[in-house]
Amino acid sequence: MEAVKDVTETVTVDLGALLDAGDDAMVILEAGDTRLVAHRAVLADRSPVLAAMFAHDTLETSTGVVRIADVEGPVLRQLVSYLYTLRAPHMPGTAPQLLAAADKYGASRLKAECERQVAAQLTVETAAAAAVLAVRHSCSDLKRAALAFIKTCPFEVMATQGWADAMRKQPEDLIEVNRLLYDPPPKSSAPVVTELSTTTRTTTTSAAAATSASAPRQTPAAARPTTPPPDKATVSRMRSLSAEERARRLIQAAEQGAVGELSVLIAAGADVGARGEGGWTALHWAAYRGDVEAARLLVGAAVDARDSRGCTPLHCAAAYGRAEVAAALLDAGADRGATTGDGRTALDIARQYNRRRLVEMLS
Repeated sequence: MEAVKDVTETVTVDLGALLDAGDDAMVILEAGDTRLVAHRAVLADRSPVLAAMFAHDTLETSTGVVRIADVEGPVLRQLVSYLYTLRAPHMPGTAPQLLAAADKYGASRLKAECERQVAAQLTVETAAAAAVLAVRHSCSDLKRAALAFIKTCPFEVMATQGWADAMRKQPEDLIEVNRLLYDPPPKSSAPVVTELSTTTRTTTTSAAAATSASAPRQTPAAARPTTPPPDKATVSRMRSLSAEERARRLIQAAEQGAVGELSVLIAAGADVGARGEGGWTALHWAAYRGDVEAARLLVGAAVDARDSRGCTPLHCAAAYGRAEVAAALLDAGADRGATTGDGRTALDIARQYNRRRLVEMLS
């Protein structure tokens, strides 16, 4: 209640001081065909950017007209309304544009509220625009939400007009979105790593032999790295965990690119066909990341596993241009003719995203 009281008193004092203000205290804001007359003192008090503009000998100061570029009339009205009332409008349709305007003019609270509104309406069609918006305007919360959403259905998002528009209009921002999607988190943030011994941090793959009895397909022996086996004590400790916990950690390790942990968990009997969010297996994550060594560990019975949308790891590799992983999957017997829920093969996807090397490989 104290915070509300402070805001109310501030508004009252500010507006009260305007009663005796003359005509020179007014300013005209223009956005397209929209013209709004506002009090210079209110705008300066609520926007550090406008305050700096009015404090110097600028064209806006001398003419009393501020032209707001890249802002539509309805958005300008919402921005000015907020500067007067400090109440953010709930208008999801204009939230992205209002967020950009709030960032430009330093209205940080309005920007934060717009972030929440954009994040609350994420869909397959809007996810790319939201992620690009978050990158361009340094919106950390919205960025996390948009990236997490895209990771649950990357093919669908990349096939939308929204993704195509972002690629055409904001390619640099979309490149950054792609980097954030592909890059692994720092090692220090991976909870699985902290629970395993230093020995198991060494990348290792010879534990793949633990699945050979049940795996109908294997990569050629010459293609397999020959690194030391995982620490036996750690493997024993992992075996004491429940099957569900081993499966959860396996998917988490694949998502984070922790190949040493994958080796330990596979040696401890973790189910390589276990599924996580969106029906993704650990092998889907390895294909998504382009992690060849992890993929070679995980092939076996999971090579043609389908997620909730019918996509196999080979589809993932094709979509993200992971040619080396695709080669490992094909060596392990992946079905290049498998189709997604909407009838696309890995070759179709490679052609859609112009993955030339993969098109040649899959043709």
